[in-house]
Amino acid sequence: MISYLEANKRRIAYHRTAGDGPGVVFLGGFKSDMEGTKAFFLEDWAKANGRAFLRFDYSGHGSSSEAFTNGCIGDWAADAMAAIDALTTGPQVLVGSSMGGWISLLVCRARPDRVKGFVGIATAPDFTEAMWAGFNDAQRGEIMEMGQVEMPSEYSDDPYIITKRLIEDGRDQLVLQSPLPLPFPVRLLQGTEDADVTREVALRLLDHVDCEDVRLTLVKGANHSFSSPECLVAITDAIGHVSV
Repeated sequence: MISYLEANKRRIAYHRTAGDGPGVVFLGGFKSDMEGTKAFFLEDWAKANGRAFLRFDYSGHGSSSEAFTNGCIGDWAADAMAAIDALTTGPQVLVGSSMGGWISLLVCRARPDRVKGFVGIATAPDFTEAMWAGFNDAQRGEIMEMGQVEMPSEYSDDPYIITKRLIEDGRDQLVLQSPLPLPFPVRLLQGTEDADVTREVALRLLDHVDCEDVRLTLVKGANHSFSSPECLVAITDAIGHVSV
């Protein structure tokens, strides 16, 4: 049964599993929700191992309130921090997938005392800047004049609608432009066949973070979903490494 948290004048949908700490929080990707393969797998793993677990939907995603096109990185990071503050106790292991990795890094920067460790899956820091760089002149003109532009999606028949607010707010949330201390264990997982977030992004993040215990694992043949049985086991192995 879905529960709801009222925060930031928004209604955040979540599922929480009781258990021991350090708890695990799953942060999903861009326009995804808390009912994907990785979220359910981690919930089952947490139940089997007696670990506290939280999955939730950012506003404009899944069962939470608001329209997707009204949101931005800053809003979704605020949702994540509100959920962690209100629904968890003690340091948490953050497991961030794609955009959820960027959101996790923003949480790490703002709430380092609430983080036991970070597991990034195809982490996509600062991806709105990559979007902007990839737009042609016509697309840039449309987003500046109309406030949004439609982009095809490989994951849905409906296009992504990229808003001017998403791009502009993203520039206020960048994590690769200034020092990023992560005073806890970090494990980065990356598929070699990921067409959305390349290994170059993972290597740039690896080189950028200020962390004494950070490792990057490349999984040959894995794509952006990182949801094969082998990939899912790699995620739980990484959680074990950063939970000590």
